[in-house]
Amino acid sequence: MTPKVALVTGATQGLGLALVEGLAQQLSTEDTVYLTGRDAERVAQAVDALPGGGARVRGEVLDVADPHGSARLAERLADRHGGVDVVFGNAVMRVGPDDDPRAIVEEYAEVNNFGTTRLLRAFTPLLRDGGRFLVVASSFGTLRHLAPALHDRFDGLSSLDEVDKQVAAWRDAVKDGTARAGDWPGFVNIPSKIGQVAAVRALAAQRRDDDLARGILLAAVCPGMMNTPTSAMWWDVSDAPSPAQAAETVLELVSRPVDPGQYGELIRDGAVLPWK
Repeated sequence: MTPKVALVTGATQGLGLALVEGLAQQLSTEDTVYLTGRDAERVAQAVDALPGGGARVRGEVLDVADPHGSARLAERLADRHGGVDVVFGNAVMRVGPDDDPRAIVEEYAEVNNFGTTRLLRAFTPLLRDGGRFLVVASSFGTLRHLAPALHDRFDGLSSLDEVDKQVAAWRDAVKDGTARAGDWPGFVNIPSKIGQVAAVRALAAQRRDDDLARGILLAAVCPGMMNTPTSAMWWDVSDAPSPAQAAETVLELVSRPVDPGQYGELIRDGAVLPWK
């Protein structure tokens, strides 16, 4: 049996680190889990701090905001292993209540949105039979959180290029201030998460038949509210699950057989959240 290969982006802390640890325990000693982040020192520290046992954990530097970073890493892993079995797109730029959306939206979209579509382009062609590609989003990533007048911006898109175009238009509207006078929500996380889910849906529409025939799941996942310092800036999360607890439900999608009803959808706690 070919050893399995897993990859987690944004994995030096929080949910990403918990996903790496969970995958390492779920997979065998013959398998490899790649822990990635944009800072080499933090990547090395995270790898060293993980408990032993299970799959081998290797660190790799990956800045998803680098236009060529995902493609370069995909090429290296293809040379080493021939393909990948599990990818978690978890890299995210965090935003606080005091951040000016106009000042941060360019970097925010670069990491959260264009970073997601770059990862999808680079790694979905490497998925082996039975593979999983899961983009970590949130329940904000549905059209119910967007004004109806804006639904057609993200609904029914047929390619990642179309998604990138719509995200860029939103980004530019935030930067020049016109978004504030229109129907866009002030919380930049909402259009960004909708853009992530739209990217999954657009690519899934192209790949669905072949992926399901090969036992592959491509989906967005919502881990739910977690007790993290970033979430605590916005909400009371004192009773929320830890990242390790939230990771458990997400990791079930790796071990369970593929449910065709979940393919291309946003999943939370094993259930599909309606797009519309």
